[in-house]
Amino acid sequence: MDERLTTFGALHGSTGPLVLPNAWDVVSAKIFEKAGFPAVGTTSAGIAASLGFADGECIPWMMMWASIGRIAQAVTVPVTADCEGGYLDQIEVPRLVDDLQAAHVCGINLEDGLARPATSLRDMQDQCHRLESVRRYADRQQYPLWINARTDAYWHPVGNPDVCFTEAVRRARAYRDSGADSLFIPGVNDPQVIARLVDAIGAPLNILAGPGSPPVTVLVALGVRRISLGSAPFRATAWLIQRMAAELRDAGTYELLAAPAMRYEDLLALLDEAPDSVHRS
Repeated sequence: MDERLTTFGALHGSTGPLVLPNAWDVVSAKIFEKAGFPAVGTTSAGIAASLGFADGECIPWMMMWASIGRIAQAVTVPVTADCEGGYLDQIEVPRLVDDLQAAHVCGINLEDGLARPATSLRDMQDQCHRLESVRRYADRQQYPLWINARTDAYWHPVGNPDVCFTEAVRRARAYRDSGADSLFIPGVNDPQVIARLVDAIGAPLNILAGPGSPPVTVLVALGVRRISLGSAPFRATAWLIQRMAAELRDAGTYELLAAPAMRYEDLLALLDEAPDSVHRS
């Protein structure tokens, strides 16, 4: 068994939160690993967009899986995969779990937000069944897959803030009881609300951080066990490319290519540190 599989759960332990940046390709994953992060997540939106697809399981599972697998091959730290709703309209649960195990993935995000329509949530009992099926099959394979169950009760607001809180807690507890190891509630930045969620759920809480979110030190003090960035690093990179394109088009200059750019030699060195299997595949 890949040693990363047996250590990933410990990263959610009492020694501190798991701060988890999200990669969309080998280079971004290697950069995060080189920066010292103990694990790397993937971003479904970033991977899909980099290959020309919209988010929301529009990309074929085989292409998503191939990208996740290359990322997991390229780094030595644990990798957890953003699998949206599990691509279960394209594949069955055994195929999903077997593919992730073959890629040496340590964890999975499974969300209840529906891509179409984009503002609705999957029926809670249906989502619980999906989580139970993944947990049961992974356990039969003796595969210690960490399940991070996401509810979009705030991301796709189901009502006023009180209603969102009640629904998020209701779903998080149900997902916990269905086999989830941690609960992911994006769309929450208010420290008081986060503290209430931590107290109410009774399982490790994952917060999506970004501009406007409390700093890591504050989230730690609130009891948050896992902090991720989602597609924000990919979108920030795309924004920089957009600015470079506008400068070249409008001014005919190249200033944005100067100081922020990684040296060519450093890029090669970063890739030279990847396992041989990445170069051969």
